[in-house]
Amino acid sequence: MSERYFAPCPRGLELALAAELSPLGARDIAAVDGGVGFGGDQALAYHANLESRIASRVLWRVGAGAYRDERDLYALVHAVDWPRHFDPRRTLRVDVAATRSPLTSLEFATLRTKDAVCDRMREHHGVRPSVDKRSPDVRVNVHLTEREATIYLDTSGEPLFKRGYRRDTDEAPLRENLAAGLLALAQWTPSQPLLDPMCGSGTIVTEAALIAAARAPGLARTFAFQKLAWYDGPTWQRIKQAARDRIRAAPAEPLITGSDVVESALAKMRANLRTAQVDAFVRVEQADVLTRDAPAATGALVTNPPYGVRLAKSNELEAFYPRLGDALKRRFAGWTAWLITGDLRLAKLIGLKPERRIPLWNGSIECRLLAFRLVAGSMRTPVIR
Repeated sequence: MSERYFAPCPRGLELALAAELSPLGARDIAAVDGGVGFGGDQALAYHANLESRIASRVLWRVGAGAYRDERDLYALVHAVDWPRHFDPRRTLRVDVAATRSPLTSLEFATLRTKDAVCDRMREHHGVRPSVDKRSPDVRVNVHLTEREATIYLDTSGEPLFKRGYRRDTDEAPLRENLAAGLLALAQWTPSQPLLDPMCGSGTIVTEAALIAAARAPGLARTFAFQKLAWYDGPTWQRIKQAARDRIRAAPAEPLITGSDVVESALAKMRANLRTAQVDAFVRVEQADVLTRDAPAATGALVTNPPYGVRLAKSNELEAFYPRLGDALKRRFAGWTAWLITGDLRLAKLIGLKPERRIPLWNGSIECRLLAFRLVAGSMRTPVIR
């Protein structure tokens, strides 16, 4: 039986996520602002949660309809056959989001949604689920537009970017799914040298190593679908085993390099790589981006340079960006550099002409992914101060 799903993702990565879902068996794929809708069977929820590197969650649509007020919303939610979806002993959390909804209080809408689920459960089982806002077994998500309400069950639980390998972070880390999205936008493949010369705790190179190893990002974690009534343990174990069987051995000489000037950051990266079981895929070097050489004649440089939300002062950044542009031009001719930044001055201060400017969001921070094709003696623009 075909189901409908919605996978939210960092804004700017919708088309990359759509391309990722298609090989997993998703059909009727529709990218919209903030995510991708798609169809498929119930097993697709297993595959999408296990394999997606870019999605934030996988939401399963269980109901939808027109509404005008809280009574209509209650009726829509109450009409869903909740006893068929999960056991009343499971704990519950409800989240309601809205875009141009006529309802005056989302808090009251959330309360009425919770009442509708619990009332339906009590009518069938004689008991209501308990609410747990911190670590619930089951999450119900409702999205309200001006006239339509869509009701989802979250099949993921913890956000999918929580792969389980990151124990410690630097001051302004990228989320794991955004890092994977940068690699997709850069069209990087494991046969191509990759360098992050300001790697911090190493999220970009760890995600690249997971890709190179063909290691599914969800292998080391659990998911909310394991608490739903239709969960089939043997099927899930077969899917996971097939994913394990695809894992590749590390090459004799790693093509992925992570470097940073700060040794404590490199120690965090090494720990993350070990936890992710991909440390053999990455060369770790202590080096300053302004003085280090390229590790190969050509390749992709993908990095998250420091910007205003980190500890560096504004005047220090204004001095750093032109020097970074000079270092890239002198030392990385033949490479393509992909820099994500929340400091929209970088494109001007770096003194290089970007080939592409892709709007992205890192959480609540508006960013740009800038692509620079580095050719010796060209693409230099004057810095105006």
